[in-house]
Amino acid sequence: MLYENIKKLVQYGIETGLTPACEKNYTTNLLLDLFKEDDYVEPEEEYTDIDLEEVLKGLLDEAVSRGIIEDSVVYRDLFDTKIMNCLMPRPAQVQKEFWDRYEKNPQEATDYFYKLSQDSDYIRRYRVKKDQKWTVDSEYGTIDITINLSKPEKDPKAIAAAKLAKSSSYPKCLLCPENEGYAGRINHPARENHRIIPITVNDSPWGFQYSPYVYYNEHCIVFNSSHVPMKIERNTFIKLFDFVKLFPHYFLGSNADLPIVGGSILSHDHFQGGHYTFAMAKAPIEKHVTIPGYEDVEAGIVKWPLSVLRIRHKDEKRLIDLATHVLEVWRGYTDEAAFVFAETDGEPHNTITPIARFRDGKFELDLVLRNNRTTEDRPLGLFHPNPKLHHIKKENIGLIEVMGLAVLPSRLKEELALLAAYIVEGKDIRSEESIAKHADWVEEFLPKYEKITKDNVMEILQDEVGHVFANVLEDAGVYKRTEAGREAFGRFIASLN
Repeated sequence: MLYENIKKLVQYGIETGLTPACEKNYTTNLLLDLFKEDDYVEPEEEYTDIDLEEVLKGLLDEAVSRGIIEDSVVYRDLFDTKIMNCLMPRPAQVQKEFWDRYEKNPQEATDYFYKLSQDSDYIRRYRVKKDQKWTVDSEYGTIDITINLSKPEKDPKAIAAAKLAKSSSYPKCLLCPENEGYAGRINHPARENHRIIPITVNDSPWGFQYSPYVYYNEHCIVFNSSHVPMKIERNTFIKLFDFVKLFPHYFLGSNADLPIVGGSILSHDHFQGGHYTFAMAKAPIEKHVTIPGYEDVEAGIVKWPLSVLRIRHKDEKRLIDLATHVLEVWRGYTDEAAFVFAETDGEPHNTITPIARFRDGKFELDLVLRNNRTTEDRPLGLFHPNPKLHHIKKENIGLIEVMGLAVLPSRLKEELALLAAYIVEGKDIRSEESIAKHADWVEEFLPKYEKITKDNVMEILQDEVGHVFANVLEDAGVYKRTEAGREAFGRFIASLN
């Protein structure tokens, strides 16, 4: 079986373009060495439509049986990355191919790089397929929901080994450029099949790559080549537009730079973007506004649950100037009537989640006003999901959620399936510990539906989850879409004079 799987994998490499046909013998020998195999007889059979997942499973089973690796998802992931690297072009080759294609068309370059990232198994397509995805119509447009199932759970053996593993500060974090080609370890993923495209942003070296978990189409990460913390400032807006000018078919946004409202990795300056149009981007302007000194800039409040000021202009420099002005005013802005405080006890609270794009011949920047204040009864954040919604979404509302995509925890897959069964069978939800937290929610929405059957229950649950997510976004909005909220938002806009 080893010989068959090696031949299949090499053929896969040639068919996908990862491996030139002239490197067939070279690649075969690399793989034989991995398996400590001195002999090889090429199978006569020719293979087509090769299933990568199936071939890798066969090779990993072989590695386990030979005692090369332990039979654990962590060790298997470390080793299959090593296997795939045997097929991969060197970073310089990838970069040359990328920029050669870029000269013809930027989209052709990203198409090539995205396909490479998938074919190389850096993006594990067969795992991403496991993610549950659906859309829900709301008053804010069609929002996206995903239950993330593509991140594998570590088994107890690997967790125990990780505790004993020697600590290392290399690479400093998962976003550092030193990850390219890194073999990985128990407590750090392998990145031998990972490739980065160096780009220049704000006259400094940055990297462009894809997220291995692709929450949406061509989900990319743009990161500083230096390990420096995230910060929202004038340079942030310059960086966003530098990227959008390079790749006008992509949007690019930044998480906020404060805890609670920020993203998961605030220690490394980075952005997320991609080739996808979120509900927020489709949302219309609800109220046009004019900002003194920037009368030439289109500006308006977006019909969206969070508080968003959208600005548009042909010259991105005008947007950078205005965004900097908005940010500076917002950083120091307090409106006690709206529960907005710039700082308490010296801790700053106001910041912005910015998203840049090029659309209809103009540059566009969405400025999402964020505030991370906490109170005694809302210790996780005043503008954070209400505790009554934590049964669905408790985590921080970062950039991806802000734009209208709910990334929900994997626990919900089993919980929703069990809920569906309990609802259809009329069983007491509170009697089952794992789903009791959903009981109030179910009791609230059940009266809306005349008949719930096993055929429609899951659709109903998914729809209601979508409505919860819309409520989550409303909670994260500094200014609520009420008369009082609109007036308060208006007071902030007026302060931009």
